[in-house]
Amino acid sequence: MAIREYFSIPRSYRTWSIGLMAVGLVSLIVGFFLYGKSDHPARFWASLLQNSTYFLLVCNAAMLFMCATTLAMGSWQISFGRVTEAISVAVIPLGIIAGIVLICLVVVDPHMYHWLHPGNDKVLIGKSGFLNKGFYIVWTILAIGLWTVLGYKMRQLSRETDNNPVSDPNAGRRYIFKNTVWASIFIVWFALTVMSTIPWLWLMSLDAHWYSTMYSWYTFASTFVAGIALIVLFVVYLKNQGYLEYTNQEHLHDLGKFMFAFSIFWTYLWFSQYMLIWYANIPEETTYFKPRVTSKNYSGPYTGVFWFMFIINFLAPLLILMKRGSKRNYTTITFMAIVILFGHWLDFYQMVFPSQFPNEVKLGIFDFGVAAGFVGLIMFTVGRALSRYPLVAKNHPFVKETIIHHT
Repeated sequence: MAIREYFSIPRSYRTWSIGLMAVGLVSLIVGFFLYGKSDHPARFWASLLQNSTYFLLVCNAAMLFMCATTLAMGSWQISFGRVTEAISVAVIPLGIIAGIVLICLVVVDPHMYHWLHPGNDKVLIGKSGFLNKGFYIVWTILAIGLWTVLGYKMRQLSRETDNNPVSDPNAGRRYIFKNTVWASIFIVWFALTVMSTIPWLWLMSLDAHWYSTMYSWYTFASTFVAGIALIVLFVVYLKNQGYLEYTNQEHLHDLGKFMFAFSIFWTYLWFSQYMLIWYANIPEETTYFKPRVTSKNYSGPYTGVFWFMFIINFLAPLLILMKRGSKRNYTTITFMAIVILFGHWLDFYQMVFPSQFPNEVKLGIFDFGVAAGFVGLIMFTVGRALSRYPLVAKNHPFVKETIIHHT
């Protein structure tokens, strides 16, 4: 079988990526003059916070997927592993952008984080050991920095075999062991950040008086399933362009099962967080959901967004991806990947905006324009990364297993 090793970026792909980045840049400039310099700059910064953190964590989830399958000796993903690696490259520019935005939020201070001005508030004073400017900045830089460095190390290890084939079984075992060690380090750091502290700092602290012990896992589930959806989109695109000859319907089916499973997992966390707070009915906890849902005592302006997000993030994957055939159909799984990515973008929207604008929904062309810019940046970065190295790690010790993979 003749293998097309290198991705040649089509002109239409390049045009779309640059065009979307231009839309994002124009949206930022217009948004800055409309909102950033107004009396309420939070409108501008809230959209930047939502988009920068969402797309950063989604692309970082691709590296988690790579590390988790490496640790589990999951040879099936080797055939499209370079796609996962290329998506993780986007963590570099996205991390820089998100880092600048996050640091500006505590330095410029558009009054989004109330814990920056605790005053005599006993709750905020009690949390000041964690919620303070110094720790926020240091931990943000450290988190993004180590995601970048460890991701680079994993990609470097993957490319070692391109020009230096594993010569004997012992060398193969040493290579696999080295991969699992670095994958383990990444997973531990990921757990200490994305699965715990980072969502608390960046997002949950927007509602500084409220807390949920499930919040970080809820955020992780949201970005991980979106990360799988992003992998699916690029795999299907490359297959349609005639690349990834070793990837077949079985690989796509397994990715579809991940999308289905983690959509259900996200729903479990969503329901657990909501149900426990609703059942207890403690004012300190229910305050988070007041702008997001409607009850007999109040009407939340974000009710429509809240339930629409639930429908497309749970009911759509449940009803469509449950069938075996839907996970093996390129059109269906592409559609569901787009739906999931948009659905969890909305999830991040309702994490950020109700805390800043509890009385009215702020969602418009500006927000979609900023999102388009980030999508274009991801397309541009991933396309360049795919074109620089072979699309298949043909000398990897597990390449035979990925070729004969079947469910």
